[in-house]
This record gives sequence, C-alpha cells and structure tokens, in this order.
Amino acid sequence: MPVKSRSRKITSKTWQFIWRASWWRKATTLTLAIFLFWTAIMYGIGQWYIAKHSDEPLSLGTTFISDYAKSFGLDPRETLDAILGDLGVNHVRLVSYWKEIEPTPGKYDFSHLDWQFEMANEYGAQVSLAIGMRQPRWPECHEPKWAMEIPKKEWQPKLYKFIAAVVDRYKDNPALESYQLENEFFMKIFGECKDFDRERLIEELTLVKSRDPAHPVIISRSNNWIGLPIGQPRPDIFGISVYKRVWDKTFTKRYFEYPLPPWFYSFLAGAGEIVTGKGMMIHELQAEPWPPGEVRTSPLSELYKSMDAKRMRDRIEYGEATGMRTIELWGAEWWYWLKTKAGDASVWNVVKEEVAHANAQHR
Repeated sequence: MPVKSRSRKITSKTWQFIWRASWWRKATTLTLAIFLFWTAIMYGIGQWYIAKHSDEPLSLGTTFISDYAKSFGLDPRETLDAILGDLGVNHVRLVSYWKEIEPTPGKYDFSHLDWQFEMANEYGAQVSLAIGMRQPRWPECHEPKWAMEIPKKEWQPKLYKFIAAVVDRYKDNPALESYQLENEFFMKIFGECKDFDRERLIEELTLVKSRDPAHPVIISRSNNWIGLPIGQPRPDIFGISVYKRVWDKTFTKRYFEYPLPPWFYSFLAGAGEIVTGKGMMIHELQAEPWPPGEVRTSPLSELYKSMDAKRMRDRIEYGEATGMRTIELWGAEWWYWLKTKAGDASVWNVVKEEVAHANAQHR
C-alpha cells in the first residue's frame, strides 16, 4: 500500500475516533488542540523577540534603597559605594519617597537623594529614578502621614506638585537616564495602597513628560500574567518583575517555584512590542530570598532555601534567557549584608562576575 494512502487511512480513523467519542473526550481534545496552538504561537513570538534583540548589549543593574540598607544595620553611603565601586554596577534605580522628601506639607528636603545622585555621578553610573506615590519596597505606597489624613481631592494635587518638584530637581542631572513612574501601579494584592485610579496614572505621565520630555518614562506591570498592557497610559518603556522562588503562605505553606520557562517572558515582551511598539525591561529580577518570615530576622539556613550563590547564577542566566537586555537585580542591600555582616561573600561575588561580563559587552 502506498505511504500516502496509508497515512490518509490513519488520519481518517483518528478523526472518526474523535468524532464518535463522548462529549467530554471531544471537549478534552479541542481544549488540548487550542492549548498547543496558542503555546506554539507564544513560543514563536518569544523566539522572534529573542532573535531581534540578541545583538544588543546586556545591562545588569540593581535597585538601592537607603532605608532598607539601614534596616540591615548597614551604612547607606558605604553600601551604595560598594555597589557602584566594588560590584561595578553602572545602572541603578533610586527611590524618591514622598514621605522622606516632603515630611511637612510644602517643605522639600532633597539632601538624602542628592548624595546618591552625587555618588552615581562620581562613578559614571546611570540612574533610573522611581517617582510617584507607589515605589519599591513595603508598604509600596510611601505617602507622608499628613497626606493619609486628608481626602483625595486634597492630596492628589499635592502629589502632582511633589512629582513636578522631583522632576525639576533632577531632570538636568547628568546621571539621570529615565524615570520609573508608580511602581506596579495596578497590583492590588500586594502592598498597602488604596488608590488605583487609571486616570491619575495618565495625568501623572502627562505631567512628567511636560516637565521633562527628554528622558524616557517606564511604567511597570506585574509578572506572571498573560495580559498585554494595551490601554492607557502608554509609557516609553514597559517594565516587568520576575520572581521565581517564593514562600507560599496561603495554600501549600512551602516554597513554590514558578514553572514558567524564560520564553514566557520573551512572549510577553515580544507581544507587547508588536501591539504597542514599545520595548520592555526587567525592573525587578528576584535576587534575594523570599522566606516565610522577615529576611532580616530569618536564619541563613532558611534564606539559602530560596536564594544562594548557585541560585543567583541560575537566576541571572534565566533573566538573560528571556531576551530582555536591561535587567535590574533585586536585593543588593541583602547581598552586601550577607558579605559584611554574615561573612558569606559567595552571592556578592557571583553578581560581581556577572556584572563584569555584562559590562565587557558594552566595552
């Protein structure tokens, strides 16, 4: 029997088997077919995105938060100096907490952020400045106490005035590279934030661009969701967070590792670029532990269950495999504490090696 004829008979029998099957078998087959179809499309878009950006140099940066360094008993200046100097990081995200800069209505104190910009300039590092009410680290929203005691119609214009003051302060600073507006604004399940008004975010973006049209604005989305950011506002760049190994306190009461392959994030970046024409970067790649308790009070044996030197190297390789070429590692204060206070420099040294490798691409 000819091969083609035999193949047609097999195909015909397969369809007859499916067609005459029970309704649940038909439904299962259809569901599986749709799943495989969309998985193939997602994988294809992800591979297209990786190939398109493969020639771009890799930038490995981090976030620095002075208050978080203090919580570990570290000297903030010494910590940032080590990050920029010893680690060789040349891209850092800094924060401009509203409660720190305007503790009293109408009176701004930029001294705390000024020295961080000065140090960035000394090392020739670029700064991505977080602005707005919602910024990195718990409780996510960092409004001053006085703003919590007045209604929205009163605090919102004061917030806009504060954002304008921050932009005006640093827009001409040589170290400034970009702004990150309202960190993960729509993430309602994490943090102590109460206002998720899309119109406010749109107005804030318009405000920033009117005060400083020269620097790009990044708006971040949450991770692990397939949805695309097709609505307004439309920033210059989208950011995404990638967390891999966390403690599940709700259901399993154990560590949970997201099984998503790197190309899942490549798909999100690629599909977003196709739909919006905008690029995407990883604004938080998990590079510190997520234990059942506080990082600062958990024993090392517990912390190493979610992050150690080997996992750090694997995590950075995972981030690079997404194809996104700008990656900000999350947890630099913890690496420095682990090195200087806990006597373990292994994680710090892994980051140092990877940063040096990335910097070499630029050179």
